[in-house]
Amino acid sequence: MAKQQKHHSSNQLRIIGGLWRGRKLSFPSLEGLRPTPDRVRETLFNWLAPELPGARCLDLFCGSGALGLEALSRGAARVDMVDNAREAVQQLRSNMALLQADTSQAKQDNALNWLSQRQLPYDIIFLDPPFRSGLAQECITALAQQPLFKDPAWLYLEMGRDEALPSLPSHWHLHREKTAGQVRYQLFRIETAVG
Repeated sequence: MAKQQKHHSSNQLRIIGGLWRGRKLSFPSLEGLRPTPDRVRETLFNWLAPELPGARCLDLFCGSGALGLEALSRGAARVDMVDNAREAVQQLRSNMALLQADTSQAKQDNALNWLSQRQLPYDIIFLDPPFRSGLAQECITALAQQPLFKDPAWLYLEMGRDEALPSLPSHWHLHREKTAGQVRYQLFRIETAVG
């Protein structure tokens, strides 16, 4: 049985900007579920601001939906959100219904399984696996083998500050990088066309 997280009286997530700015949404107490901190999201979405309007996004290990919902609030056309925790996906679906986010979907699935099925290409992929799980490298390897990126595209990677960085394909270029507390986060620009 999954160990219960320290119970917080209100597991609430606040949307920082865009259409739903200031909206608070609930998420379940699940082990390993840690929404991307507000200040990290603020920085990330400032970096991505010119890319978001009309973008098609993928939020892997979406958990609370912090990244996917923020992207939608700021003008993304569609976000596919994937997580293997049933309770997290159910809560996310009810939050999406509340926001009338009907261009997007939340799917309960294992991220690697989902990546192995041919999907449409994305402008932006958010990759925020559980820290110290080894899943960042596995997902990057899977993404490198699947034509899941538009050209050019962006990949956001969030990991524990003390984790070894995964090895990346040569056409993934580090665009921005920061650390905040125990989190290291990076934004890569992915260009598949050979110049």
